[in-house]
Formats: sequence, C-alpha cells, structure tokens
Amino acid sequence: MNARLSPAQLQPDQALKHIEQAWDERILPQLTDYIRIPAKSPMFAPDWEQQGLLDTVVRNAADWVQAQKVQGLTLDIVRLPGRTPVLFFEVPATRDAAQAGQSVLMYGHLDKQPEFSGWRADLGPWTPKYEDGKLYGRGGADDGYAVYASIAAVQELKRQGVAHPRIVGLIETSEESGSRDLLPTIDALKTRLGDIALVVCLDSGAGNYDQLWLTTSLRGMVAGTLKVEILTEGVHSGDASGLVPSSFRIMRQVLDRLEDSATGRLLPASFHCEVPAERLAQARATAAILGDEIYKRFPWAHHDCGGATAFALPTTTEPVDALLRRTWQPTLSVTGAEGFPALQDAGNVLRPYTAFKLSLRLPPLVDAAQCAQEMKALLEDNAPYQARVTWQGASSASGWNAPETAPWFENALNTASQSHFGAPCGHIGQGGTIPLMGMLSKGFPKAQMMVCGVLGPKSNAHGPNEFLHVPYAKRLTAAVAQVIASMP
Repeated sequence: MNARLSPAQLQPDQALKHIEQAWDERILPQLTDYIRIPAKSPMFAPDWEQQGLLDTVVRNAADWVQAQKVQGLTLDIVRLPGRTPVLFFEVPATRDAAQAGQSVLMYGHLDKQPEFSGWRADLGPWTPKYEDGKLYGRGGADDGYAVYASIAAVQELKRQGVAHPRIVGLIETSEESGSRDLLPTIDALKTRLGDIALVVCLDSGAGNYDQLWLTTSLRGMVAGTLKVEILTEGVHSGDASGLVPSSFRIMRQVLDRLEDSATGRLLPASFHCEVPAERLAQARATAAILGDEIYKRFPWAHHDCGGATAFALPTTTEPVDALLRRTWQPTLSVTGAEGFPALQDAGNVLRPYTAFKLSLRLPPLVDAAQCAQEMKALLEDNAPYQARVTWQGASSASGWNAPETAPWFENALNTASQSHFGAPCGHIGQGGTIPLMGMLSKGFPKAQMMVCGVLGPKSNAHGPNEFLHVPYAKRLTAAVAQVIASMP
C-alpha cells in the first residue's frame, strides 16, 4: 500500500487505470452472470420466496464482495420475516478520518423489472451480450452494477492509502416494487447506519456519456389498476352493442376526469407544483448542453410518407420545456391492460370488462399518498351507466428534490468530472422514482446526495435492449472514489 495521503490527494489517473482493470477482470464477469438470473422484483414475482432468485443474486453479490478482501469490511445479509433480503456492508473510517464520526452511505438494488417484448433478435433480457462497450441484458445498468462499482471505488481509496470516513452499503431487492421492504429494514439497521453525511446512490441517469451528471430531482409515482365492469360475461357484439355500453368507452370517460387526452395535461390542480427557480436555471443550462438530443434519444416510430421518412413527434421540441415535462410535470401512462383477447383470438364478442394498469408520475414536491386518495374518489365515484369501477392495488411514493449543495460537494463533483471526463458536472432532473431518496432526506436532512447513474441515451432501462455503457460506468466509479476522497 502507498504511503497515506490527504483526502484531496487521490491520484485520478491512477484511480481510473486500476478501476478500469477491476471492471474488466472482476466486475464484468460477475455482471454477466447476474444478467442471466431473472430475479424479478416482488411486484412482478409474488412467489419470489419460493423462486429463491432474489436470495441468489444477493448471495452471489455478498460472496463477490467478501472475495475482494477489502480491509476492515464486514458484511451481513439482512432477512426480516416476509421481507426481501438486503445486503449491508460496513467499512470503518481510517484513523485520519475517524474523529469526524460521519458516514457515507452507498446504495443500489439487485431486483429487476420483467422481460418486456421487442428485444433485438440476437439479444434477450436474460442473455447477456457485450458489444461495442455495452453490456446488454436486464438489470445490469438498473442497477445491478451498483454494489460492484461501490466496492471498486472503496478498494481504490484503500489501494492509494487515502483517508476516508466510515462507509456503509445498502443494497436492496424491492426497489422496482417501490422499495416496499426498505423502511422496515432501515429501522432495523438504524443504529448501524450512523450519521450519514453523504449518500452515493448509483441508480439514476445521465444526460450524455461525456460528463458526470448529478440528479437534482426525482418524480413521485402512484400506480394501481383501474377496472371497469359492465357485464358478468362476454356477449355477442352484434346482439348487444348499442344497448350494452362498451367497458372501453366507459374507461375512456373515466380517464377523461383525470387527463386531458388532447394535451396529456393532468387535470387536478393538486397534482402540479411550481418549479423552484434553481431547478429552472439548471434546466436551462442542461438544455444548452443537450439540445435536441433530449428528445431525439428515444426510439421514435417512423413510416414512409410520400417517399420521405416521417417520424413520430414528441409533445414538444423546445429543450427546456422538454426537460421540465419529463421531470416536473405530472404524466399518466397506461403500462398494462387486461380483459382483451389476443388479436388472433378476438371474435365478435362484447367484452365484460376492461382493466388498465396506470402509472402516474408526479412532480417532486407533490404528496403522492394524498394524490392516491384523490384518484380513488375521482375515478370511482358516479360511474357512467352505474358500471362497477374500481381503483385497486394502489401504491405510492413521493418524489424528491435535492437539498442545497454544499460548496465542498459542488467543487468535488466538478473536479471529479473534469478529471475523468474533461467536462464539468451536469445537473439534471429525472422522471423516475427512487423512494429511498425521500426517506434518506427526511432521516438525514444535512446529508449531501450524490445521486447519479449510467442510464444515459438509449440505455432503455425497463424496456428492450437495455444496456450498461461500460466505459461510462468505469469513469463514474472513479469519480465516486474521488468525491468520497474530497469530503472535508
């Protein structure tokens, strides 16, 4: 081990060199094996305990972490009754940093979204493939790499003999189900977590692959199933249509209470909030960096139109507006449907019911639980034709707005980004939800939040052809080590 250095003296070139080697030799093989395991989150695999796959990926990660022999590291797999497993590790502070009494929390998750359709013919959700610096497969980027990158960053601090505070890791397996098992686990670990001064959450996105990106906000979410029932069984459509109202038409009427279908604007005023001035300024700066790539990065459908290729259009092409629409405006998506036969099986039958799975994204400062209650009354009351309309299984998680950035943290982010990317750190809001961040901000209001990740353009988390951009992940890992080394 090298002679001990001061926290500001991590050698970035050496750090990146050794972290790249760790990724190539130790992390990529482990992630390749991880992708092969369909460890779906409990919401999508109610029999997860019987399947044992979440336990498998946690145990594999724990075995790998222990095999790295990080000096002083202790590890525990926390299994509360009826709850998904959580990997917890702890690395004591070096003597130079021990007197501060504060800790760094490194977060990630190992549960996955389901398969989805549309994968490229030579790819698949559980079939890892490394191509042109991208590791394809479900879960590698969202966010199976986090535990391995965290350990690699800590290893580099140790290798260079850099003083660091106490570091704890929390790797859960219910994040894709709204982190439903996390709060009980945090309560059980409260005394072991300590006083958190910095959170490193590697479960977010990047505006491009050219610089470090700090997530400044996350949207909240309400999800559930809206079901409209008009008959007890299907009947001949020629016999009944015109007299029996279509459950699909009733569904459209009910959804019109919630959303303006012409514009996509959510109608309840309580689902909106004012965008803080700081976030507006950051959106303008980010729009200047990314330009029309903000919307061009999506896989738009296209067709031939008079000899030219016509592409489907976004709701806006103005960059600042585009950023704010996907980060600070509420939006409704239908993510699943039931009550419909497959096209090849669809006869002349008036269906008895229509059910939609709804995903409502909410601005960071809106109370998701309150919106969930409001949605129930809005959707269920006074149903057209006295149909049976039910809003069931609703889950909610409020969004998150980052705390004020401390000067040391802002400087550390920019320095790390310049060192490893040659550009300053960018700031961007994300449209997704990480429930843990709101929990941690309430529990540790003075902590700085390094929320970042590898989900950049076309990485397509949750969808087909999801990939991990490996060169970016390597540089991100080195940047994490440098920020931790820069803590005052």
